[in-house]
Amino acid sequence: MQQFTIPQFIDVEDKIFGPITVRQFVIMLACLLLSALAYKLADFALFLTETILFFAAGGTVAFLRVNGRPFHYFILNIIQTLKKPKTRVWNSRLGKEGKELKEEAAELKQTAKIQPKPLYARSKLAELALMVDTGGAYQGGDENIKT
Repeated sequence: MQQFTIPQFIDVEDKIFGPITVRQFVIMLACLLLSALAYKLADFALFLTETILFFAAGGTVAFLRVNGRPFHYFILNIIQTLKKPKTRVWNSRLGKEGKELKEEAAELKQTAKIQPKPLYARSKLAELALMVDTGGAYQGGDENIKT
């Protein structure tokens, strides 16, 4: 049987400048370019304010880790949770009682449906007419009716 090497530490990013990874370098380079653009388009006070904000946001996204994961994964998880929140509540009382309650509810739904009254058959109508004609003297019975 052929032996294969199993890759390990696959979540470790490649380093380019000491402890700086490619992702961190690109993020900080984008902050530098935004600061250069702010220097060309704004006065010095606005440029300084924007540069501080750009590098604070860029440094947070590039270097901060939440639960051992990069910060941008944390932001993506927040957005996903806000778009589709899933609340799952465990109710310990719903054991056998819960199954019984569900079955009772299903039975109630079935019995609550309006059921049409059955139509009388021709022989039943003839029997009722005979009861009315005799003034109640005839009490019913299939052997007395001729259909």
